[in-house]
Amino acid sequence: MAASSLIKFIFVRSEPIPESFALQFDLPNPEQSELSSSEFLAKLENAWALCDRFDLQTEIWRGRILKVIRDREKYRGEGRGAGFLQWLREREISKTRAYGLIQLADSADDLVGEGLLKEQSVNLFSKRAFIETAQAAPEVKLMISEAANEGNEITRRQVRRLSDEFTSATSPLLPVEIRQKTQENLIPPRIVAPLVRELAKLPDIQQDEFRKALQKEPEIDCIKDVTSTARWIGKSLDASLAIKALQVGNLNLDKAMQEAQRLELMGILSDAIGQAQALESSVMKLHNAWNRLGGLHEKLWLESGSSTPYLREILLALQTLCGANIKVSLGEIAGGKKIRLQLVEEGADQLEPPKIS
Repeated sequence: MAASSLIKFIFVRSEPIPESFALQFDLPNPEQSELSSSEFLAKLENAWALCDRFDLQTEIWRGRILKVIRDREKYRGEGRGAGFLQWLREREISKTRAYGLIQLADSADDLVGEGLLKEQSVNLFSKRAFIETAQAAPEVKLMISEAANEGNEITRRQVRRLSDEFTSATSPLLPVEIRQKTQENLIPPRIVAPLVRELAKLPDIQQDEFRKALQKEPEIDCIKDVTSTARWIGKSLDASLAIKALQVGNLNLDKAMQEAQRLELMGILSDAIGQAQALESSVMKLHNAWNRLGGLHEKLWLESGSSTPYLREILLALQTLCGANIKVSLGEIAGGKKIRLQLVEEGADQLEPPKIS
C-alpha cells in the first residue's frame, strides 16, 4: 500500500503573500466595537502568521550569511574560526544560535535544491513547520512539499500530525500488529509515534524485547507502558555514559536494567542515575569554584596589608569556604543547620573502587 494512501490530511489554503514586505499590516482597530471577538482574533492571527513567514525568510538568509563567513575561513585555513567567532561576538549571536541558523539555511537549500519545494513556496511555512519538515522522513517531505507547491499553508501542527501518522503506519521498529491497527485507525498515531522515537534510541536487543511484548498485547495501555519504560532506559543509558562513578570495574548496566525492569523498578533506577549525574556535575562545578575562590583569596591576602582591616575581615569570613573543610549555613528555614564538606584532591593511583558490604 502506498504511503500517501495511509494518510488522511487536510491543508489549509493560504492567502497570497505580497511580493514586497510592507510595514503596515491589516490590523484591526482595538476600539472597533462592531468587530466580534472571533473576527478580531482572526485578523491578529493572520498578521502574526505573516510575520512568522517573513521571519523564516530572514532566518534562512542569516544562516546563509553565517555559512559564507564560516566557510571562508575553512577554505583559507585561517585562525581556526577566530574571525567567525569574532563576527558572532560583535553581533551578540551565540554559537548555538549561529549553527541553528546555518542548519536552517542548509535545510532550505536541500528542500529547494532537490527540487521538492518551489522557492516561493517557502513563504507558506511557519518557521517551526519548515524546520520539522526538513527533519522529517523523505516521504513526508515530499507530501508536505507537494501541498505547499499547490499553495497550501503549512503549520507545525500539520507537519507533526502527518509525520506521526506516517511513522506509526510504516516504522519497522513496530510489530506488524501495531502498524495494522494504526492504519485501521484503531490506535491513534499520537500514541504510537512517541513509542517509535523512544525505541530508536535503544540497542537492537532491547528493541526486540519490546517488540515481543507488543506482539503479545498490541493495545494502547501496553504501548504507553512500553513507551514509558523505553524512555527511562534511554535516559539511563545517556546519563550513565557521563557518570564517572559507573566507569569503574566491569559494571553491566544492561543486565542491571533488565533486573530493575523485571522488578518494575526501572523508573526508580532511571531517577537514581539522573540524580547521580546531577550530583557529579554539581561536584565538578563546586570543585572549580572552590579552586577559583582559593586562588583569588590568596592573591587578595598577599597583596593587601595591615592598612586594610575591613578587607581583611572579609577575607577571614571567606576562609570558611576556601579551606579543605567547607562550612555552609542552610539558613533559618532549615533551623540554622550547617553543612560541613571536606574536599580532598587525590591522584588517580590513590582512588579505589567503592566497596559494598
